[in-house]
Amino acid sequence: MTVGITSAPSRRAWSVPGFVPAIVLLVLAVTIGPRMGSLFRPLFVVGCGAAGWYAWRAGPAAHVQAVLYLFAFTPLARRIVDLSVGYDQTGIMLVGPLFAILAPLPQLRFYLAERPLRAGMMPILIVAASVGYAALLSMFQGDWFNAASGALKWMAPLIYAAALLREGDREKMVQAMASAFLIILPITGLIGVIQYINPPEWDRYWMQFAPITSVGYPRPYEVRVFSTMNGPASFATFTAAGLLMVCFLRSRWYLLLPALPAALALLLSLYRTAWLSLALGVLFCSLFAATRWRAMVMLVGAVVAVGIAMSLPPFADVIGERLASLYQGTADGSAQERLEQYLSLWAQPDSSLFGIGFTVSDAGSAGAFAVDGMIIACWLSMGIVVGLLCLSGLVGATVRMIAAAWDDHRPESVLIGAMGCGAAVQIPLANVTSGELGFLFWTFAVLAALRPRASAGQVSR
Repeated sequence: MTVGITSAPSRRAWSVPGFVPAIVLLVLAVTIGPRMGSLFRPLFVVGCGAAGWYAWRAGPAAHVQAVLYLFAFTPLARRIVDLSVGYDQTGIMLVGPLFAILAPLPQLRFYLAERPLRAGMMPILIVAASVGYAALLSMFQGDWFNAASGALKWMAPLIYAAALLREGDREKMVQAMASAFLIILPITGLIGVIQYINPPEWDRYWMQFAPITSVGYPRPYEVRVFSTMNGPASFATFTAAGLLMVCFLRSRWYLLLPALPAALALLLSLYRTAWLSLALGVLFCSLFAATRWRAMVMLVGAVVAVGIAMSLPPFADVIGERLASLYQGTADGSAQERLEQYLSLWAQPDSSLFGIGFTVSDAGSAGAFAVDGMIIACWLSMGIVVGLLCLSGLVGATVRMIAAAWDDHRPESVLIGAMGCGAAVQIPLANVTSGELGFLFWTFAVLAALRPRASAGQVSR
């Protein structure tokens, strides 16, 4: 049944590329937004929804590009507006990209009504049910804000993933994302390096008010680079994914040169989880003939890049100290903090058997219980039973991503497997399901469930 689904011919009728309105909106945000005052914030959210709708009409490939631009640059636009208008504690502009990925929501009932369910839908439904449970816990406690906020951040990527199962194309979407990152990486990388050397005024202003302690200090050479995004974790995770896609899916070597600042900015983020996920992804690509040569070149390039960074006085000490911490094991402060989180939860009267819902701040918020990794996040928010159910959905999606490379050895599929390896590192150490990181995780999880174009043709014949 195709009622309510836009046909392919109508999509091709659109003359303006689907991602263009998103770019225009971002340009308006940094130029006109500060002059319009606080009124611009809700208008920006509405504009993101409209840009997402337009891009979805143009097709999933154009839409995923538009959303990548919005997630990558909306936090920067928010900080520029805040500098002129005043700090917005709610960060309402950050909701805009989430609205953009809700563009296929009106057709969701058709996707869910299909029988049998499409491959890849079960992990989505498992996690969605777990999120609903956590939201209900927050509502029963009268915490309506966190219930709505948590549900939106977790559910929007799931709704988008469900739509992609029906509408997406593995090769087209992976190539479209690589093209978007080819533009995003040079910009975010250069801004990130400048931010470390001398943070702009809007970044200094935001760092003084934001309750995020993991970004360092608003002084030269004391910033943990977050570039145009909302924190080092988001920036580093997006950059690691982008570097993998650009390096393995673009054949012309000179196209890789603009991405070099992004590699340096990734090191300056000091976010080791992204470093590990990138390294594991490259090693995974070295197992396949289609990507082995590029993987070897990338490994050599990474060693050279780290060596160059270690030889530059402004960067050497901080990068060297962070790299050395990878060998400290349980003696590392971060590792000790994570172990203490498990002990703290287990020591609670009910060992958080039922969970407390979406009632805590993000990791790094001042005065909040630290939440590092999906195991802790699910345990705390959903309890042991439902939390384990949610984790099973995440692990199932990750396994499917890795398996995609073994089923189809083309570079696009191998890259999805590399992203799965990165997710396997991130699940115990970071958040992979909320907001922009949830969008990245579930998009690749769904692409893994889609049948490769050539294989689909063989089946049809």
